[in-house]
Amino acid sequence: MKTIRLALPFIFLTTLSCLGQTTNKPSAAVRLVTLDPGHFHAALVQKSMYPTVDPTVHVYAAAGPDVQLHLDRITAYNTRADNPTHWQEQVYTGPDFFQKMLAEKAGNVVVIAGNNQKKTEYIAESLKAGFNVLADKPMAINSQEFRTLESAFATARQRNLLLYDIMTERFEITTVLQKALSQLPQVFGTLEKGTPDNPAVVKESVHYFYKYVSGNVLTRPPWFMDVRQEGEGIVDVTTHLVDLVQWECFPEKALDYKKDIQVLSAKRWPTDMSLSQFKTITQLPAFPAYLKPDLANDSLLKVYSNGSIVYRLLGVHAKVSAIWAYKAPEGAGDTHYSMLRGTKANLVVRQGAAQHYQTALYVEPRTNNAAYEKTLRDALQPIQVKYPGVALKKSDKGWEVLIPDSYREGHESHFARVTQQFLEYLQQRNMPQWEVPNMLAKYYTTTKGLEMALQSPNK
Repeated sequence: MKTIRLALPFIFLTTLSCLGQTTNKPSAAVRLVTLDPGHFHAALVQKSMYPTVDPTVHVYAAAGPDVQLHLDRITAYNTRADNPTHWQEQVYTGPDFFQKMLAEKAGNVVVIAGNNQKKTEYIAESLKAGFNVLADKPMAINSQEFRTLESAFATARQRNLLLYDIMTERFEITTVLQKALSQLPQVFGTLEKGTPDNPAVVKESVHYFYKYVSGNVLTRPPWFMDVRQEGEGIVDVTTHLVDLVQWECFPEKALDYKKDIQVLSAKRWPTDMSLSQFKTITQLPAFPAYLKPDLANDSLLKVYSNGSIVYRLLGVHAKVSAIWAYKAPEGAGDTHYSMLRGTKANLVVRQGAAQHYQTALYVEPRTNNAAYEKTLRDALQPIQVKYPGVALKKSDKGWEVLIPDSYREGHESHFARVTQQFLEYLQQRNMPQWEVPNMLAKYYTTTKGLEMALQSPNK
């Protein structure tokens, strides 16, 4: 066991009894606990400071490289030249770290981002112990854990606690504007229904195992390549994509997964990873024993990080796909493709070589004439008031929506946005009624997709 303190101590004077504050001693309203941080997203929550969050954060984890990498990232944020943070990490690394966290209750919000094999249990038990929970995706990686998650939401409701997952992609500017334009019937028309073979909504996300985070090559924990611990790609990255389908196409509508969603088909396939590649991203000399079932000829790792789901949501056909490769082409990174098909126009986000690997939003009308251009420009004016500098440029199939760089915050900055949203919900008790049923709808879709893919003869 060890205790680590970083940076300068100070306290805030805000006290909110509804957050579980029982002492009269002045302190911040929100006290964070970090549980078993095995994913770099746990650190990104702390890349910024928040006025109502105590700078002292209690960390409970098993001793080892996962927690050390997490602490190293926090130290880097505390010591950076530009706008350094001042977190103070108090760390417990005994073998009973989870039980210790539940018993000590050193905070009122637990942040969970790590090994997904344990995550749903962590969420459920933390709520039973009285913690609010901010969890990284995915909160469930199979159908059995989905049922546990459903019970966890019931516990949160009964105990007046907040359970929320980190959906950073809602703050990506091209997604925000794609959603805004889809709500303009004079521009978009109405959302098509599509078919299983020609969905009205398509979202695809391409990721890479080798990547840079906060300026450094990311060291992946070896279990990240074990789908029994990380979860398959079909239940991991697709969480974001399914969330965006719901959030964009049916905004502020509470969904009932038992009647509003029909998963029609799903498939999964592996990414091959050599031992040399594995060594580069994990800093380990060999494959761990738990990866042996996934090895071909004892030298090539088969990581089932890819998957796609075709489903029907309130009558609209959608397809989501998650694809992983080892390393991006030079100058590229994770990419996103999104298409909403309307009766008057398609709204498409592309991020390929033609876009210099930067997300770009296009309006591609069914009838591209002077009358549509005037309608589009008129309809864009309220958006331009909210987002000054947004403009239109003619493209091959219609129009590109030009977006100033100032709105392109980047993936890492979006973690502060989500955390601020969570804190508002926590302090104001104003989380929209649709959030919980739609989180359940999302995880039903992904876990049902995996269940179906595993049953496929081509699995």
